[in-house]
Amino acid sequence: MSRKQRKKTRLGSYKFVSVLFSITLSLLMIGIFGVVLIQAKMLTSLIRENIEVQVFLSKNLKKSDVDQLLRQMEDKPYVLKKESETVLHFTSKEEAASLFIEEVGEDFTQFLDENPLRDSFTFSVNEEFQTSEGIASIVEELEQLPGVFEVTYMQDMVAAINENLVKVSLVLGTLILILLVTVVILISNTIKLALFSQRFLIRSMQLVGATKGFIRRPFLWRSFLYGALAGLIASGIIFSLLEYGKNFIEGFQLLYNIELLALLFGSLILLGACMSWLSTFRSINKYLNMSLDELY
Repeated sequence: MSRKQRKKTRLGSYKFVSVLFSITLSLLMIGIFGVVLIQAKMLTSLIRENIEVQVFLSKNLKKSDVDQLLRQMEDKPYVLKKESETVLHFTSKEEAASLFIEEVGEDFTQFLDENPLRDSFTFSVNEEFQTSEGIASIVEELEQLPGVFEVTYMQDMVAAINENLVKVSLVLGTLILILLVTVVILISNTIKLALFSQRFLIRSMQLVGATKGFIRRPFLWRSFLYGALAGLIASGIIFSLLEYGKNFIEGFQLLYNIELLALLFGSLILLGACMSWLSTFRSINKYLNMSLDELY
């Protein structure tokens, strides 16, 4: 018997290239959809960061009172922090008047004795507090602080964003479920077809007294490695595409989150290995329990 023939009949071996290609393609589909979800999450966060709460202060407040109020706000958990810095902007009434004149093109100070505008500060809301109820409770809390005259925010915009996010989440959740079922079926059928050629070898091993565990072991070990390798290849392809997009598409960097991508790639490797192992386990059990007539 030639070396090539011995390789074909080796226990636990099957068509490596076709199995690896099919599993990689299936995981690539999941990975691309996972990237879409990550970027949708990043885009949502960017949109929500533009939701600002504006706090107008009472007139004739002392500078020490204003500074104390700002220090209080910096410690609030609902105030967004970026790179450990609080995103809190103070605007004096003089700055507000200058901005108003610049935008409107008319100097109201020429016919008014005093500046009717107020000192204020604005801040973006931390993501976990960005529900309509969460922001409403923040407004209620701020209005109780001494020195605060009024608190405003874009209420209609917040409600619209949250309502649309619920709809998008339902659609994406349904698509994820459909995609996962499809990928499970594809990988299962790929493994089943690959093991079909090994059914007589499995029966031969049973006839010479090999236990089921002994027969399963090489198949399960190889399928686990093939699945993990497929996940690694799919992750490498996706990472290469993302690096290309980051370098050539303007603004793409804003949607790039290396921590979430690392989690996605790890999940693809683990998913590929586990799904391949489970599919092989089911198929091997099927052939182990078949009668000789059914094998034909």
